[in-house]
Amino acid sequence: MSDKKQFLVFSNPTPGKEDEYNSWYDNQHLADVCAIPGVSGASRYNIVQLDPNAAPAHKYLAIYELDGDPAAVFAELGVRAGTDKMPMSDALDLSTIGMSIWEPRS
Repeated sequence: MSDKKQFLVFSNPTPGKEDEYNSWYDNQHLADVCAIPGVSGASRYNIVQLDPNAAPAHKYLAIYELDGDPAAVFAELGVRAGTDKMPMSDALDLSTIGMSIWEPRS
């Protein structure tokens, strides 16, 4: 069984900045995160709303594959965030971020 873990990041754009958010995420941020040792891949998703009576908490999901120690990945993420190695964007609404790490069931 694989020991790869999945790092899920749920997020939203800052109101009025959705195009800027998606451009930054797709063209800058995914590659910046994938450049961290222990991150081996990434993909992004848009929500498909199935329940018209419940507003989703997040519109977007990024899934990063981790093949390294999650603690080391997060430590390096903290070092790089907001630097030239990982510029951040004010189009990302940081107040809505949700993150979790998942591993395969054995």
